[in-house]
Amino acid sequence: MNPTSTAFELLLDIDRRCRAQASALPSQDARLQSWSGIGFRLASHWFVAPMAEVVEVLPEPRLAQVPGVHHWVRGVANLRGRLLPVMDLCGFFGQERSSVRKQRRVLVIDHEELFTGLLVDEVPGLQHFPLLRLDPGRPPGLPENLQPFVQGHFQRERDWAVFSPLALTTIAEFMNVAL
Repeated sequence: MNPTSTAFELLLDIDRRCRAQASALPSQDARLQSWSGIGFRLASHWFVAPMAEVVEVLPEPRLAQVPGVHHWVRGVANLRGRLLPVMDLCGFFGQERSSVRKQRRVLVIDHEELFTGLLVDEVPGLQHFPLLRLDPGRPPGLPENLQPFVQGHFQRERDWAVFSPLALTTIAEFMNVAL
C-alpha cells in the first residue's frame, strides 16, 4: 500500500482484503441446507418444534388455577401483562410428567388468535440438523396419539421427532378446554 493513497484507495484495499478472507465462509446455499428447531422432551420422547412456531421459552411460571377445565390445563400466568394459558402436554397426551420441576419449561405459541404456553419436561435448546437427514416417517416407539403432530424425524444420538405445536390447534379436544 502506498503511503500517499487516497481515502477511497484505502477503502478499496480494505474491501479487497475482506473479500479474500470471506472466501472461507460457507456459501448461502450451504447454510440453507440445515434445519433448526427448539428441542424438547415429553416423558421419554424427544422432539423439535419448528422455530417459526415457538416465540419464546420460559421457566415454569407461577400459575393461577382455572376452575372447570381439563386436568391438563395447568392454569394461567401473567406474561408481561398478557394472560398466558398453560397446557401440560404430558397430561394432554397421557404421558407421565417428569418429577424434576426445575427442568420444566413452557414453549410459548403466539399465532393469529392463539396465545398459549405448552408445558414440557425439558428444553435442551436449539437443535440443528442437516436438512438432507430428515426422515419423513415416524420414529420407532412413538405413541399413537402423538403421531398426528409429528412430521418426520432426525436421527442423531437419539431420534428427534419434528413436532408441530400449531397442529394442536386443529384438534377440537385441545381447543375446548372446559369440562
